[in-house]
Amino acid sequence: MTISPVDFASLLCSRLCHDLLSPVGALNNGLELLADETDPEMRRRCLELLNESARVSANKLKFFRLAFGAAGGFGERVDVREARSAVEGLLGDNKRLTLQWAVEEPELPKAAVKVLLNLALIAGDTLVRGGTVTIGSEETADATEIVLRAEGPRIVLDPDLRSTLTNGAGSEAVTPRAAAAFLVHAIASEAGGSVIVSEPVEGTLLFGAALPNR
Repeated sequence: MTISPVDFASLLCSRLCHDLLSPVGALNNGLELLADETDPEMRRRCLELLNESARVSANKLKFFRLAFGAAGGFGERVDVREARSAVEGLLGDNKRLTLQWAVEEPELPKAAVKVLLNLALIAGDTLVRGGTVTIGSEETADATEIVLRAEGPRIVLDPDLRSTLTNGAGSEAVTPRAAAAFLVHAIASEAGGSVIVSEPVEGTLLFGAALPNR
């Protein structure tokens, strides 16, 4: 099954809007409460909630701009510090998740960064009771390899996401929730690379991607 650019853009927008709905809705609710509240202590708590919701919204937008958009301009490489900051902001909003960063290269190809970020998004979502996401990458003369390890007491990866990551859309319609997985597969396929996903074993799930350097 192939997806038109318009349909794929719609999937990405749906995923972005879904993830932003909660913090933006909290901002709206906080402002409504603040407008009617006169107690100083309650107003202070409302402002704290507004600040938290604004921070979460900004972190998500920063992440999606780099993972889905054209952040970094039209250059072929991206500063790894920018990618790390985006992942830290996204995963850090979930107090039950811990990030271990093992990427030593100062820069990576833009395609590899997008794969890394979208796999980080998926890996974090699999840890339904919290845990640790470890991200590593190695660039050689031939290829850029990316590995993510999700570790936690309970790991859940939807079969549709697994299939989309490794096989693309196949004969099934891609849902907004699988937009990141489809993007990973599309980038890897276009580069002549591959994506693999292990079975969860003893609370550990591995994601891997190899993208040949052109």
